[in-house]
Amino acid sequence: MKLLHYKKFTLHREVPSFSKQIFHFSFDHLFMRCKINSGYFKTGSVILFLTLPASAFAHSINYALEKAPVGEVAWYYLNLGFQHIVPGGLDHILFVAGLCLLSTKIRTIIWQATAFTVAHSITLALSMKNIMVAPPAIVEPMIALSILFVAVENIILSELKPWRVAIVFLFGLVHGMGFASSLNEIGLPPGKFYSSILSFNIGVELGQLTVIAAMFLFIIIPLRKKINYRETVVYPLSVLIGMVATYWTIERLFL
Repeated sequence: MKLLHYKKFTLHREVPSFSKQIFHFSFDHLFMRCKINSGYFKTGSVILFLTLPASAFAHSINYALEKAPVGEVAWYYLNLGFQHIVPGGLDHILFVAGLCLLSTKIRTIIWQATAFTVAHSITLALSMKNIMVAPPAIVEPMIALSILFVAVENIILSELKPWRVAIVFLFGLVHGMGFASSLNEIGLPPGKFYSSILSFNIGVELGQLTVIAAMFLFIIIPLRKKINYRETVVYPLSVLIGMVATYWTIERLFL
């Protein structure tokens, strides 16, 4: 017996850069969602998640770029990915900044950043292909908790442990689904899935490298030879990051 009939709708709206962009009414696991201008209308419950077919989670389509040259599409999504981190992704910025605080050794951040990059690249592609989908109601609190975890570990640990790399990889999988959720609000042009995803991901990586470079240029390199570096730099910054992450966790779970 069918418990829910799913029908796809489209919504047209004018945008400054393009003549027309089409957004689909879409479903995430916990909510039926339609984005109209800046507002969301949510209805339903977990029962919807149990009864919706997999096709209901198809990524939205950006028809505005359907006939655009590949180079224009690539540049658009590269910029979108970069801006999703800098300046738009404060939670991702704090996560990457937290990774940098564990040690002053560049090798430490390379190991962590590589694990994080590989992981979020996997789930970004899988989520946009509807192979691995999770609702923002679950993903967003988990992202906040990942920031809190890294901040606490920076206080407890003073060097990179192998299991920290594994944990960062797992957190990267969660962040990748967060990236996919944001990208899905814009949509992907028909026939340009892989070029759009790759460009967006490169933009995200450039944003992360910008955060890492800023951490080393303005904090780590000038201050790492100071006496009591951990006590005067790592601990206070980690506590501050942890407090923000705690607030985000509560806000995203209960407010």
